Amino acid sequence: MSHQIVATRNAPGAIGPYNQGVKAGGFLFTAGQIPLDPATMQVVGATPPEQARQALRNAQAVVEAGGLSLADVVKVTVFIKDMNAFAAINEVYAGFFPENPPARSVVEVSRLPKDVLVEVEMIAHR
Repeated sequence: MSHQIVATRNAPGAIGPYNQGVKAGGFLFTAGQIPLDPATMQVVGATPPEQARQALRNAQAVVEAGGLSLADVVKVTVFIKDMNAFAAINEVYAGFFPENPPARSVVEVSRLPKDVLVEVEMIAHR
């Protein structure tokens, strides 16, 4: 199966040996996106909702760079540092998927890259 690398300056550059996204078999898989400003590579926001908004924007930028939209997203995984932030992050998330939201998993983890509070990855399909 062939695949295509997806890259954009509208999302943070990779901080390790991975690509921002990969398209294969009609699917687009984003790498986990943390709340970095793509221009400065600095963490955006101090609270889980602020960081969730930026991480979601970054994942959206990768999806759009692959020629798809949030309407094409079929699965999202959200990694959070503290499950107590679930409701606040949910409010931000709902703004990105106001109708027919994709399947989703939310997982509490002990630590994320750059000690951020939220990381988001998406799978889209057209």
